[in-house]
Amino acid sequence: MAWTKYQLFLAGLMLTTGSLNTLSAKWADMFSAKGCHDDPPHLFSHPFVQAVGMFLGELSCIAVFYMLLCHDRRRPEPKMNPGQSFNPLLFFPPAMCDMLATSIMYVALNMTSASSFQMLRGAVIIFTGLLSVAFLGRRLAPSQWFGILTTILGLVIVGLADFFSGNKQDAHKLSDILTGDLLIILAQIIVSVQMVLEEKFVYKHDVHPLRAVGIEGFFGFFVLSLLLIPMYFIHVGEFSGNPRHVLEDALDAFCQIGHNPLILLALLGNTVSIAFFNFAGISVTKEISATTRMVLDSLRTLVIWAVSLALGWEQFHGLQVLGFLVLLVGTALYNGLHRPLLARIPWCAARMNTEEAEESPEERERLLGDGRVQTGDES
Repeated sequence: MAWTKYQLFLAGLMLTTGSLNTLSAKWADMFSAKGCHDDPPHLFSHPFVQAVGMFLGELSCIAVFYMLLCHDRRRPEPKMNPGQSFNPLLFFPPAMCDMLATSIMYVALNMTSASSFQMLRGAVIIFTGLLSVAFLGRRLAPSQWFGILTTILGLVIVGLADFFSGNKQDAHKLSDILTGDLLIILAQIIVSVQMVLEEKFVYKHDVHPLRAVGIEGFFGFFVLSLLLIPMYFIHVGEFSGNPRHVLEDALDAFCQIGHNPLILLALLGNTVSIAFFNFAGISVTKEISATTRMVLDSLRTLVIWAVSLALGWEQFHGLQVLGFLVLLVGTALYNGLHRPLLARIPWCAARMNTEEAEESPEERERLLGDGRVQTGDES
């Protein structure tokens, strides 16, 4: 069945805003400007300030939720389900996981390329699958286990691509790239914990996804904003990219923004895009399918890679092509995209019917998470 114009709009919005979210964050990292003191211009290296902006974007999803709810209630027959009452503090633990993972990923984005950043986030299905078996009692189908193994292979290939590209530069740069890659994978472990927590304690309360994102955004924005105060006094040496070598220098960030307003444009792009990306992702799941949402999420990796190459932010590496294709196959296997193709083969169709009896569609969709950038990448 052909897509309607509205469905095409939603798909385009999700692909565009999802790509812009990572690209705008990386763009901000590439600016140089003077800070608050007489130091020479330096790179905008403020991952925690960027994370606060991202949570502000998530927080705005609450406003979108109530706008949609008010619009729906004006109809003769309202269709939108606002969900049942719940304790908002249920969202605090997953919000803290989101805050930690997002902060780590923004630190990593300072060290590695935007395309590797996006590709390595595919590691989330490995840890989500394993944790869902350990803590949710879920049984994964053989195709999902094979998808996890394929994803691991893809991650190794992407890591090798970064290693060989870093080898062409100085040793310090190679160390930064590999550290950034490892931090991204570490962040995916935290993201998978967040997803398992949400499924075990939150999903049973039938909370609207936009409202859930907004509440987690509120907790993340409030807590991380407060944490910027002690971060201003915690010295971390050369690990920090700001002149004072502290964990985060928010004052330096604001001074740099004042000296170069384009940094503010990049940060606003990150904040606005995450809000629209969440709205579009949830709408795509509702209006089309969760499978389409997963495919679009994979396509934005390709868009980010293509734009990064076109802008000269990174160089072309054949291993990255292979790594991306292997990751794509692993993600497709894990999420069941191979099933429509195999359904045409009689003996495969019988095997798939057995797998589907063991695992419901709702379980497969929940393993996809809510699709946020933790940026995303989410988060």
